[in-house]
Amino acid sequence: MNNLQAAFSAAVPGVIMNLKKRNIEAFYYEDSKAMVEDILTKIPAGSSITWGGSESVTECGLMDAIRNGSYTLLDRSSAKTPEERREFYGKAVMADVFLMSTNAITYNGELINIDGNGNRLACLMQGPKEVFIIVGMNKFVGSIEEGIHRIENIAAPANVQRLQKDTPCHTLGKCAHCFSESSICSHTVITRRCSQPGRIKLFIVPENLGY
Repeated sequence: MNNLQAAFSAAVPGVIMNLKKRNIEAFYYEDSKAMVEDILTKIPAGSSITWGGSESVTECGLMDAIRNGSYTLLDRSSAKTPEERREFYGKAVMADVFLMSTNAITYNGELINIDGNGNRLACLMQGPKEVFIIVGMNKFVGSIEEGIHRIENIAAPANVQRLQKDTPCHTLGKCAHCFSESSICSHTVITRRCSQPGRIKLFIVPENLGY
């Protein structure tokens, strides 16, 4: 563990305490391998699982693990038409587990997320029985304002490169506060507490995961 990771690790107990006050359970691991192994113990065989478009979930190895497990996977990429997508989202909100990351999180425990279509945020707020959020240390910020700045100028430009969206930030590498038809920044949600204690669970590692 390097000095940056050690400093982050020292801050984690305070973060976990702040999340607990917000009815959000949090768990800390030394690395992704240990995290994935423990997450799998928290998902019973046969559970239905769906996910948002998260690089963190893929990079930590969790996607490969659930694809090789005994679960019912609800994959939104299987829906090709508007009708199929509508039908899929009806199933997704009834899933046992929704996997995602968060675009940013404050040390006080506030989750900051911005979406294009809002399906990820809808499942975060309501629907699936449990929400498992994978969080690398690169997602932590000092305030909500810093979190929004991070999303607009780091996460969103990287994601439009990945998705090949025709937006100003694809060209500029930073937010232009556009109203492009391809914008992935339509909805902003700040989660300050979980209304159903324990429904939202955070899994934290001292690694850089996702954007």
